[in-house]
Amino acid sequence: MFFTSDLHLGHERIIQLCDRPFRSVDDMNESIIGRWNALVRRPDTVFVLGDFALGSLAATLPLARRLNGRKKLVPGNHDRCWRGHRKVRPADYQRYVDVGFEILPEQTFHRGLGAHLSHFPVQGDSQGEDRFAGWRPAVNTGEWLIHGHVHGSWVQRGRQINVGQDVWRYAPVPYETLQVMISHGPQDLDWGSGRYAMTVVRPPAWLDTTRVPPGKTAR
Repeated sequence: MFFTSDLHLGHERIIQLCDRPFRSVDDMNESIIGRWNALVRRPDTVFVLGDFALGSLAATLPLARRLNGRKKLVPGNHDRCWRGHRKVRPADYQRYVDVGFEILPEQTFHRGLGAHLSHFPVQGDSQGEDRFAGWRPAVNTGEWLIHGHVHGSWVQRGRQINVGQDVWRYAPVPYETLQVMISHGPQDLDWGSGRYAMTVVRPPAWLDTTRVPPGKTAR
């Protein structure tokens, strides 16, 4: 089982915005697909916590068919099946289903991890001020949250763990990795993002990241 967020497939500008180490949007798409399939096998389940693809849905959504595993989507603000999206239509919702996604509620509880799943953290953003206030998850004190949305802003803040692609070398995060992080309790973790993920600051010794494919360091 794996967790990931913020793939932004088909989104050329995200390469510049998040300093992603790819030469082009096609290079980014193919690299993300390759890293996913290097870890995920067909029987595995992958929770995608929002912002799967942008651009033309006709061009980007079919990329999901090339990804191994059973895919469960917790929609984010860039997904056209997110209820808060200004362009959401029933037909678009069906397009996600047609390429293999099971669409979950915007806040879901994962019993195995004992954690909430949401695209959004309770607090924090990738653009300074906290946007989408009405869609932030309701999480009680002491509960854990697995999320995306903040891109490279952090890896962990207290009991919030960011599984966004920009801090995990553009690969899904194994269930076992999140179990270990939760077992070590609330803390603040950062180790760089974009092309520098896990190179500027190394992950702590207790966290095994050997299953995460090595990242590119330059375009």
